[in-house]
Amino acid sequence: MSQPQLNKKAPHFDLPATGEQNLSLKDFKDKNLVIYFYPKDNTPGCTTEGQNFRDLFDEFQKHDTEILGVSRDSVRVHENFKKKHEFPFDLLSDKEEDMCNAYDVIKLKKLYGKEYMGIERSTFLIDKSGKLRQEWRKVKVKGHADEVLEAVKAL
Repeated sequence: MSQPQLNKKAPHFDLPATGEQNLSLKDFKDKNLVIYFYPKDNTPGCTTEGQNFRDLFDEFQKHDTEILGVSRDSVRVHENFKKKHEFPFDLLSDKEEDMCNAYDVIKLKKLYGKEYMGIERSTFLIDKSGKLRQEWRKVKVKGHADEVLEAVKAL
């Protein structure tokens, strides 16, 4: 699987999302787009990451930037997660891992000595022309949303 290339067209996606809709890359034409991949709804790190993006959402909006969260959870689980934490952005359900594979975020992980394939916390910044401008892999949640916002401001 090849990684998406910086300063090239971002990989296309079309997935079911919260709000009873399907969203694709072309829905964000003329906007910057932050896509953050996270392992699982309702886990501590993923909840904190979503809350951090939520808390900075108005700042992102001032810079013509939308945010999408992506995991393998179902839309139903996403709806509850979004509502519980009042996320002002949509969450995409990538059960088949199509988008995860396009962005090369499925990695071998270890938990309690067991190895498994899972989503490596990763974020991608796509500019208004649909080009991938920046990527963050192996993301540490603390300070991450602020760092992404600084990159948006620099576009």
